[in-house]
Formats: sequence, structure tokens, C-alpha cells
Amino acid sequence: MLKMISKPAVRLVERYLPDPYIFVLLLTLVAAVAAIAVERQTPLAVMRMWGDGFWGLLTFSMQMLLVLVTGFMLASSPPVKRLLQRLAGTARSPGGAIILVTLVSLAASWINWGFGLVVGALFAKELARLVRVDYRLLVASAYSGFIVWHGGLAGSVPLTIATEGHFTADQIGVIGTGSTIFAFFNLAIVVCLFIAVPLVNRLMLPDEKDSVHVDPQLLDDEPAPVGRITRPAEKLENSMALSLLVGVPGLVFLLDHFILRGGGLNLNVVNFLFLFLAIVLHRTPRSLLTSLNEAIKGGAGIVIQFPFYAGIMAIMVQSGLAQSMSEWLISFATATSLPFWSFLSAGIVNLFVPSGGGQWAVQAPVMLPAAQALGADISRVAMAVAWGDAWTNLLQPFWALPVLAIAGLKAKDIMGFCLVQLFITGIIISVGLVWF
Repeated sequence: MLKMISKPAVRLVERYLPDPYIFVLLLTLVAAVAAIAVERQTPLAVMRMWGDGFWGLLTFSMQMLLVLVTGFMLASSPPVKRLLQRLAGTARSPGGAIILVTLVSLAASWINWGFGLVVGALFAKELARLVRVDYRLLVASAYSGFIVWHGGLAGSVPLTIATEGHFTADQIGVIGTGSTIFAFFNLAIVVCLFIAVPLVNRLMLPDEKDSVHVDPQLLDDEPAPVGRITRPAEKLENSMALSLLVGVPGLVFLLDHFILRGGGLNLNVVNFLFLFLAIVLHRTPRSLLTSLNEAIKGGAGIVIQFPFYAGIMAIMVQSGLAQSMSEWLISFATATSLPFWSFLSAGIVNLFVPSGGGQWAVQAPVMLPAAQALGADISRVAMAVAWGDAWTNLLQPFWALPVLAIAGLKAKDIMGFCLVQLFITGIIISVGLVWF
């Protein structure tokens, strides 16, 4: 059944979904026109919002580029490659490969979203070397696990409202993760997705005649052998001692961060961990730099597109468009149905503001007063916004950029499969938010 449904969805997306760069240009125009037509902003005012906000995500853009680069360098180190090969070797069939990559991606994304994106994509490449399976679905399966991130340990909304002094603390106080991440309804949604997402991906596996395979040799990135070392500079480039003298203190710093200072995971910590593990595991600077040169090739989409999304976010927030969209959707709500409408509105806003923390800043001033007025469960409403933000990432190619860069595919290759997952996971999450 799902195999038959996924075929037209894949054809539809392959035919009509443009490159993510074209997608962001179209979203820019839609946001600008909507701000003028709906919010009665002048074209000059919208242009200023867009231009002033264009560079608002520079720090985040660099962090995302480093997620791609440091994750690739770590996974291409000899010990990690051997580990991935052993794990991939447990997949005995195309269906087994699809289920395995989905479960690995789900688990990694629940721990940390950046970790999940990189691990899922690199594991998919490793599986493709060993198992003859539709490469598009394999990479789509790796990306589909990303849906659980905002209900996991690194979810920005639940962690924000669990932090002393957060920007809505005067309204709702501090809500611990026991009422959000580890609440029964949230854990039930996560468990259901851990069952449903791999199963749906497996059921979408095309027949052999319809499958698209990749030549395993094209996935090999073995470094060229090092020739005879004669120059002093070459000795430094191939020095294991130099790598250890820098890499080991970096890892000791992380031990201090986690154990002695009780620090947690965030994007900077994940990138730091990836980088210094890569420095140590590659053993020589030359090996690390060879991997870096390969990794950086896939970062072009991140570099050019993230500033446009920053501009879109500025238009949506400063014009009042995001707030108006949220207010309109929750105008239908009751205390029971508010989590559903919050989830739906967050999913729509996420297409224009693909940032969990940024989206909560936009929607919290609308959702929290509505929850209080209706007597709704505030922690459930907050998690509904979180899940809505994660949900439409299956349609929004913004977060797929690192995965696509590592896998060497385009958005149109995987989004047809993700579209099927969008509808099925949307039902599961909606039911969980309202009834669990």
C-alpha cells in the first residue's frame, strides 16, 4: 500500500520541487508579499526588515557548517569508519538496511539534532557500500529520524522553559523536563515514532526495477597514500605527536565540562567534541586536512541559503505575520484542542522560520496567553510548538542540507519519501498531543 502511495509522491516531488536555493528565493517572495498584503507593511519597510535581518544567523550558519565538516571528519577517521562498517555489516537485506539506518538516526537525533543529522547521513553512505538498496530511500530514512529531535534531550523549547530566568518565566515560571521531555505523552509519541517511522520507510521500499542504486566505488573517499617524507614541513603534517598534543587537551576540557562543571550538550559542545575526536582519531594533521578538503565541498548550500532564511525570519517576526498566522489558527481552539492547533500553526510557521529557538520566541507570546485563558496544559502546548517545528522539517529542505551534502543527493531525491512520512507522523503526533 505505502509502496504504491510513495511512487506518485516521489514522482511529484522530483518533478516540481526545485533546488533548495530556488525554494528559499520563493519563500522570500511569499513572505514579503504576505507582509505587504496582510500586515499592511510598505514595500520599503519590508525591504528594510529583510536587509537588516539578512545576516542575523551568521553564528548559527557557521555552527551548521561545522556540524557538517567536523562530523564528516570524525566519521571518516579510520576507527569510526571501521565501527560504521561493522554496524552496517549487520544489515543482511535492503529492508534491513532501511530499518537499521532509521533506528540509528532516530536514536542519535533524540540525543542531539546535529549529531543525528551527521551520523544518519554517514551511516547511510556506509550501508550503501555494502547493501544494494534504493539510495534515495536510504538517505531519506536517515533524514526522517530527525523528526524526534525536539522531543529529545536537546529540544530547544523544553530546555528553554526549564532554564531559570527564561524570557517567559514571569508568565509560566520554570517548567522542568519531567513535564515536557519526560512526560508520559511526549515519551509515548517518541516510542510510537520509533516504531512507525522505520516501518513506514521499510514499506516504501521500491521494487528492484524501480530502485535507484549508487555505485559503491563513487562513495569511497580513501585518502591517497603518503609518499616519502623529506621536508621538515611534511614531518609536521604527518606528526602523530602534534595531533595528540592538541587533541588530548581538547578532550580533557570536555571531561571537565561534563563531569566537574556539570555542563550539557549544545551545538558548540557537539562541534567541539566532533573536532577534537577527529584530531585524535585521524592521528596526523595531513589525514585530517585531507578529510576536511572532502567535507567542505558539501557546505555551499549552507553558506548561501542560511542568510536568506535569516531575512525571511526577520520579515515574519518584525511585520507581525508569524503572530497573525498563529493567532488565526488558535482562534478555533478549546482547552482540549489547543495543543493540536498549536502543533499545526508551528508546522506552518516552521516553513518560514526554521529555527526551534527562534520560533518559540515568535509563538510563545501568542500561545501562552491562549493556554492560560482556556485553562489548557501549558507544558503540553509548549511541546506542541516543539513538535510542530520538528514535523514540517520533513517538507522544509533547510535542515536536509547537511545530509544531502554528505550523501551527494538533491532535495528532490528524498523529499517524496519524506512527504509520505509527513502525513503519517503528523497523525501520530496530533493524536499523542490530544489523547495521550
